[in-house]
Amino acid sequence: MIQPVAFTNKAIRISAHLHLPDGFREDKKYPALVGIHPMGGVKEQTIGLYAKRLAALGFVVVVYDSTHQGESGGEPRLLEDPTIRVEDARCAADFLTTLPYVDDTRMGVFGICAGGGYALSVAQTERRFKAVAGVSATPMGEAARSMFGQPIPTAELIKTLEAAASQRTAEARGEKPVLLPTVPVRLEDINENTPTMMREGHDYYHTPRGQHPNAPGLFPMSSMDKMLAFSVFPLIPGLLTQPLLLVVGSIADTKIFSDQAYALSNGPKELFVLMGPRTSTCMTSLNTWIR
Repeated sequence: MIQPVAFTNKAIRISAHLHLPDGFREDKKYPALVGIHPMGGVKEQTIGLYAKRLAALGFVVVVYDSTHQGESGGEPRLLEDPTIRVEDARCAADFLTTLPYVDDTRMGVFGICAGGGYALSVAQTERRFKAVAGVSATPMGEAARSMFGQPIPTAELIKTLEAAASQRTAEARGEKPVLLPTVPVRLEDINENTPTMMREGHDYYHTPRGQHPNAPGLFPMSSMDKMLAFSVFPLIPGLLTQPLLLVVGSIADTKIFSDQAYALSNGPKELFVLMGPRTSTCMTSLNTWIR
């Protein structure tokens, strides 16, 4: 059962889907999860598929379009602002606590790709989340400052920041935003040097397999200063004390981030490395953590 719902983040309307367990009864109490979509994604795509599977395991799951994205409000459109993305997850927790059938002592957060990075970030300071999980978790700041874990030279980062600053000035003077692709939009944009993650991203987000009209796969260049200023890893050793589940493919381009997060965590943790299509096992692991 999926219900369209909404909540707010600083008076901005957030469009969401509430996934309810099979045989749902309002007079029962259920564990609940907040699901955070990847960069460029929306609630109807990957995060919604995970929500459906987790609801079948007995969870109430809320997934939503982040502020500035999808059906949610916020200008400029498509902005990727990590700080706002983290606050969206807190507001989703607020929403869950208002539902009489949610056991607010058993709430967790999970995310996919960049959403997994945001899940790790919000759990550090949002203690209502009793467990956290990331699927190919990608910390946005650390990823923006590196190429799959290999640091980008500082001089190159400064050039990016200067370009973002110039673009902000242009937009303040009335020019249109410059939009960048999250993954290759066209098949002809892919060549022998394109990373596997980007190839597979195109195959999902820009083909009938997973494309959605509310997810054009673009973000404004003016997002770059916010992304480069954001960090997830520094506070993991001290503040991320909740049980942590990291699910990642053995040859994923982003596996290095799951390895690093796992090494930094001092709390209960599991690194589940997928050697093949074993999604149901991942779901069972998350089910164990939150319960």
